Amino acid sequence: MSRQPIWTGVYPAVTTKFTAEGALDIPAFMHNIRAQVEAGAQGIIIGGSLGESSTITHEERLILLAAVLDEYGEQVDVILNVAEGSTARAIELTQKAEAAGAHGIMLLPPMMYKPTDDEVAQFFLDVARATQLSILVYNNPVDYKIEITLDIFEQLAHTPNIAAVKESTRLTSNVIRMRNRFGDRFKILCGVDTIALEELALGADGWVAGLVCAFPKETVALYRYVKAGRYAEARALYQWFMPLLELDVSPQLVQNIKLAEAFTGLGNENVRPPRRPLQGAERERVIAIIEAALQQRPGIGEL
Repeated sequence: MSRQPIWTGVYPAVTTKFTAEGALDIPAFMHNIRAQVEAGAQGIIIGGSLGESSTITHEERLILLAAVLDEYGEQVDVILNVAEGSTARAIELTQKAEAAGAHGIMLLPPMMYKPTDDEVAQFFLDVARATQLSILVYNNPVDYKIEITLDIFEQLAHTPNIAAVKESTRLTSNVIRMRNRFGDRFKILCGVDTIALEELALGADGWVAGLVCAFPKETVALYRYVKAGRYAEARALYQWFMPLLELDVSPQLVQNIKLAEAFTGLGNENVRPPRRPLQGAERERVIAIIEAALQQRPGIGEL
């Protein structure tokens, strides 16, 4: 059995780096991963929505997975995102990830089809029973129009390797609802940057973060401040961070965050079609947010 994720701490949902021609840029990708690890990230999530999941192949995901495992597999939890339209394809990718040495997967509900609650539950159960990997269930009804309800989680609770939830319903009270219903059965990770302080203060175990790709030290510091009860420092950092964090709750989150990475020296703006880099007035708006934040960037003290 490989390393088991603890599902506690900061898990960057990293961007996928491309060359200007659209090929994987492994050196640029690993440059960013190094910054995440050095800042204190607990794990790395590869090929998620922010990683342009819809435009990278299974083979490319496994190439990215191998690169991170090779250099940092003993230091952090290395997680592969699985977002498929069929149970068979989800199982296929999960088993390939397991064979390649992944420590866990983040699993979305079936894509491109609006399933019933029973179909959603069965999908997760079928994938879980086909692997020994630990599974982070991604609950994001805002973007994917499928809610993993408390009743669905009830059906999943007896399957041990369904271990955690990326809580992206936008309802901070869902942290409490999960605790009231299931106690500590599931680890809960906030999946929305703009409510991270609130959900962590309510007892979420971790944070699947987006702006961490450009600001790893600040993201880890915010998590640690909250968990240490250093709320005055957490609030001050969160206030500075919020204009940046709002770039995560946008259909153009990939372009926004890649632009921020370019400004902090941790990436470039290259995306795969149909995405295009930000242009015109919107690009100038986002640059103004990034530049203002960099001018006021706080120093991070002892954590």
